[in-house]
Amino acid sequence: MRKNKTKSKLKQGQPVYGVLSASPDPYLAELIGLTGFDYYMLDAEHGPLTPADAVNVVRACDAVDVTPLVRVGQFDMKLVLQYLDAGMMGIMMPGLRTAVHLQQFVQGIKYPPDGNRGFGPGRSANYMLGTPAEQAAYVAQANEQILILPQFEEIGLLETLPELTAVPGVDGFVIGPRDLALSMGHADSANHPDVQQRIDDAIHIMQQVGLWVGITASNQAAAQQQIARGATIILTTVPGLIQDGAHQMLPPTTG
Repeated sequence: MRKNKTKSKLKQGQPVYGVLSASPDPYLAELIGLTGFDYYMLDAEHGPLTPADAVNVVRACDAVDVTPLVRVGQFDMKLVLQYLDAGMMGIMMPGLRTAVHLQQFVQGIKYPPDGNRGFGPGRSANYMLGTPAEQAAYVAQANEQILILPQFEEIGLLETLPELTAVPGVDGFVIGPRDLALSMGHADSANHPDVQQRIDDAIHIMQQVGLWVGITASNQAAAQQQIARGATIILTTVPGLIQDGAHQMLPPTTG
């Protein structure tokens, strides 16, 4: 199994940058990697994607040394398993509201003895063509290398966040400011002071137990602001990158 470049940098205390994309096009994944991002995350929550789409994206990520991750939109560990077997090196999952569900999520990602993930002839395990010793080494490495990232994007989770962050095996939480704002009744802006205060509260809880914090940022200045408040996993989007590049290229509009 390839080393998880993104997780390695996080362990060294370095921030990581990545792109959330609803496109299954491996060409786009290659471009993102070549521009210098640390990870490329398929959005299988809001995008019409399947595990079959993930295989060639993972291959493209391998070619340019960018970590392939995926956001899975439904709590279905059989579905998560298919993305893992395709070679994804991390899973982001929204909507996990209880410690029991989060524990089930972790256990479904890790092989025994740390979890209950089944061992099958997928790409991640070199289709089970290695020697028994190589297979055993892969299992141990997979348990260490996979990034496990539930999301925090509902205000109702703030009270249970200490319980959620205590679940063994979780690497960090990714905060969704827009959905958090929506859950607080602020559909117009995630920059409302109340929303930003709740984000600070959540970051404090995560940092107390040594978990990594992820959050979105639209540009480098915004990323530095999030890093200053404790985030180390910075996430932007393909549409956001295109819009930012277009604003820099096109003349100002009038009228």
